[in-house]
Amino acid sequence: MARILIADDALFARLLLRKILTDAGHEVVGEASTGKEAVEKYAELRPDLVTLDIIMPDMDGITALKKIREIDPNAKIIMITSVDSDKKLVECIEAGASGYIVKPFEPVDVLREIERVLKSRSGAGKESES
Repeated sequence: MARILIADDALFARLLLRKILTDAGHEVVGEASTGKEAVEKYAELRPDLVTLDIIMPDMDGITALKKIREIDPNAKIIMITSVDSDKKLVECIEAGASGYIVKPFEPVDVLREIERVLKSRSGAGKESES
């Protein structure tokens, strides 16, 4: 299973994601509560996948996504947000997101998106499905 970094400023969201992921056999190798911390932890831990909230203090998720892509162009990053808008989705995909999950989420939807992204050959965009 995958080594995953969870980045969300909401403790409840991190705890919920941790439970969903560990119950499915994944290893949560780290957590971040800010965008800056997510970038630092990515550089340190080099996880297989990152779940990254869009709205976070000190650095938003889209900026953090771009900085992680500078570290590793093949990083697999799933954006998680409570803002369900086509504009945000397009912005995330253009910035290099591998996937997108809208809060509130169901465990089955989180796991489906994670499995889809992990099976893709490259980290960026939904068009890279096998």
